[in-house]
Amino acid sequence: MADTSSYSKLNIDERGVAWLTLARPDVHNAFDDALIAELNRHLDRLHELAEQGEVRVVVLGSEGKHFSAGADLNWMKRMVEYSVDANLDDSRELSRMMHRLDTLPCPTVCRVQGAAYGGAVGLAACCDLVIASEAARFCLSEVRIGLSPAVISPYVLRAIGSRQMRRYALTAEVMDVTTAQTLGLVHEVTGKQEIDERVAVYVDTLLDASPQASRATKALLAEVAREPDSDATRERCCLVISELRVSTEGQEGLGAFFDKRPPAWKPQQDNDKEPGA
Repeated sequence: MADTSSYSKLNIDERGVAWLTLARPDVHNAFDDALIAELNRHLDRLHELAEQGEVRVVVLGSEGKHFSAGADLNWMKRMVEYSVDANLDDSRELSRMMHRLDTLPCPTVCRVQGAAYGGAVGLAACCDLVIASEAARFCLSEVRIGLSPAVISPYVLRAIGSRQMRRYALTAEVMDVTTAQTLGLVHEVTGKQEIDERVAVYVDTLLDASPQASRATKALLAEVAREPDSDATRERCCLVISELRVSTEGQEGLGAFFDKRPPAWKPQQDNDKEPGA
């Protein structure tokens, strides 16, 4: 299943893996209002398909040498002429895009093959796993041109912490990939030629999990992060595990474990392997 727009592509394979790709390599995948609108449309569709269990993993990537240069320069020139209200409407669409990516019900993987500047750092921070090549670079560059990483700040701060966010948002220093990994923005660093192989390994690993359990766990972790220690949170945690244990997928998973067989949700090519392979 494929949906190709002017600046982006959405392909969904037979396993339920969705590949959402920025496709503006001529401008290093910089985003403007048109690309943001396309991505919001794709993300709305992915929310619906993930809730229905038709999409199980989303991989966010891009074409060309770099992941994304952040905001498109021509878009920024146009925004200078906007009123405050017009800028506010524009910013709300960007905010919606980040929120929709962050709250996708299924696991998300971000593939970063080169530079990720400005808002692109926010895209990475909104994903559950970030796999970056050794050539990747990250920069919160906004203050250098009189702006602020305002819309992406909740997601990047969550990823790297308040102290490090203050440093990198105020200095606009470029983070090499090793620094980004140390700070928690990147999960794994790989060679430029191996990045697709490593992304495929993580996709396969995520497909091993129960789709229902993945959705429930991701939602629960978001709740726990907001209020980690309260009676309501503890009760919510107890309720989630109790409901999963008696659910159809929970029963299937436990039965498969005890019977030493693959659970029904595993892709067919995995089901053909010997148990434990």
